[in-house]
Amino acid sequence: MSVKQVRKAIAKVFSIVFLSAAATAQANGPAPGNYAIDASHASVVFAVDHMGYSDVLGRFNELEGSVQVGSSGEATINMVIKVGSIDSNHAKRDEHLRSPDFFNARQFPEIKITGPLSFKRLNGKSELVAKVTLLGITKNVHFELEEGKQGKDPWGLERVGYTAIGTLKRSDFGMNFMQGGIGDEVLLTVNLEAIKQ
Repeated sequence: MSVKQVRKAIAKVFSIVFLSAAATAQANGPAPGNYAIDASHASVVFAVDHMGYSDVLGRFNELEGSVQVGSSGEATINMVIKVGSIDSNHAKRDEHLRSPDFFNARQFPEIKITGPLSFKRLNGKSELVAKVTLLGITKNVHFELEEGKQGKDPWGLERVGYTAIGTLKRSDFGMNFMQGGIGDEVLLTVNLEAIKQ
């Protein structure tokens, strides 16, 4: 699979989570209630082109949040990703990514995925729209949703799982450093499990 195909696949969000709520709109979606994201079984991974040679991969190691599912299938997500936890497997690059050139972690320590979730099926695929706030700018981001298992885990907890894949343009959020060398499109993959409270 080429980098462009992977990006398109991931273009299907971040941060996300929005997933579980959205699925409620379907007949067999999660039961109504509040679901806490299980951070130990969740990840936000990104891929961005590096000068046309290859993609650089990274992740955020700290996140938290919840999804509220209503009795009629409506859902709301509130997910917070800690910018300072960015990890691209290269300490010097991570330090630069935290700087004002990129994520400006000191001034904007959090990325948020929030809001009522807009959910629909297109061409047999599930799509959802969530609000992503990065560098103080909020934009709607489209994700493709893959529903995982839901039900009681071995410890008796009601658990749901989802993967959301989407693409955003960093320039839409004012992150313009080294355009033309570093790709503008960023592929996001959000894997998460959430536990009913």
